[in-house]
Amino acid sequence: MRSGQRLGPSFGWLWGAYGTSALGTWLAFGAFPLIAVEVLHAGPAEVAALASVGSAVGAALAVPLGPWVEFRRKRQVLIATDLARCAALLTVPGAYALGVLTVLQLLLVSVVVAAADIVFRAASGAYLKTLLPPEHLLVANARFESTAWTTTIVGPPLGGVLIGLLGPVATVVADAVSHLLSALGIRATGGHEPPPVRPAGERLRAGDLLDGWRYILADAMLRPLFLNTALFNGLVMATQPLLAVLLLGRLGFAPWQYGLAFAVPALGGLLGSWLSRPLVIRFGQHQVLVVAGALRALWPVGLAFPGPGAGGLLLVMGVEFLLILCCGVFNPVHATYRLTRAPADRVARTLTAWSVTTKVATALLTAVWGLLGAVIGPRTAIALAGLILLATPLLLPRSASLPPAAETAPNRG
Repeated sequence: MRSGQRLGPSFGWLWGAYGTSALGTWLAFGAFPLIAVEVLHAGPAEVAALASVGSAVGAALAVPLGPWVEFRRKRQVLIATDLARCAALLTVPGAYALGVLTVLQLLLVSVVVAAADIVFRAASGAYLKTLLPPEHLLVANARFESTAWTTTIVGPPLGGVLIGLLGPVATVVADAVSHLLSALGIRATGGHEPPPVRPAGERLRAGDLLDGWRYILADAMLRPLFLNTALFNGLVMATQPLLAVLLLGRLGFAPWQYGLAFAVPALGGLLGSWLSRPLVIRFGQHQVLVVAGALRALWPVGLAFPGPGAGGLLLVMGVEFLLILCCGVFNPVHATYRLTRAPADRVARTLTAWSVTTKVATALLTAVWGLLGAVIGPRTAIALAGLILLATPLLLPRSASLPPAAETAPNRG
């Protein structure tokens, strides 16, 4: 297969929908805290609740939807969740125009969007598995990864321009429109997707809600990968607020320097996503998964040591570039490995359980590290997280056995 291989028009529409939605999300990056502070004059506790409580509650609401999604046509679920996000987000500029916007409404919208995000990701993974044979999944996931990093680079600066020209809710409108366009793109994928088969007379039971976790924890290959990614992602994200305090507060970096410190290294994600498939071809999926997963854990501890001035800025950019480069290689391989490992009738539940756990772990670790930062200082707390991250490679899968589901093509309808 060539890197520029065509994956068909249906995937092209799905890829375009993903890119449009991702761009909208990054255009609106930080929009809710900005609106809360500048428009509603919210305090630190209210802003923190938007970031943590909304995500955690949304994750909890998504739990019962995993089994429900499993036995629905995934394309319809994708369109419905896109439209739900669009509708929820549009209530914000509507309330702002009427002068009735509140922090509570922002919180409720963040809950709806967080729950819809998890359901969308679960359904999109299952849908991708019906669109493409297993041998094409890595190419597809690498394209999604490169698109994600591209929108990460261009989205926030463009969002800042939009806010400057059109006001504080402009990027929320753009995000809502992006989900509408995404829904139209997914609808354009066309084709006939047969309904998943559920045994006659069988209904959703309370035990089904935990089926995704049961399957992950019972699988000798998915279990360590699950624990690794939940801990790694949670600790990396938990240190971001502390790093902002360190760089913007104690070291006196200007906001543009802070933005530059994270925008430029995102180029590493593009490079990593382009390298992922050639590396897998040369060294094998398992080897790349383990090596890239181990290498990404080496760098975060370096974020505890920047000093003031250009030297500190370059240190942060270098550390972030290496971290994101390794993540850019790891993420598409990880996503492909997880998809091929999960049986077709458990993909949605598996991905839902995975996303819910990651979001909850991130929220909890962010709260814990916020307290640690207040007690021992942000630099020491960042260093502690970095030292713990050095142990996370021990949780990566050690066996090189092939995923069982990779040997059979999924039902392509």
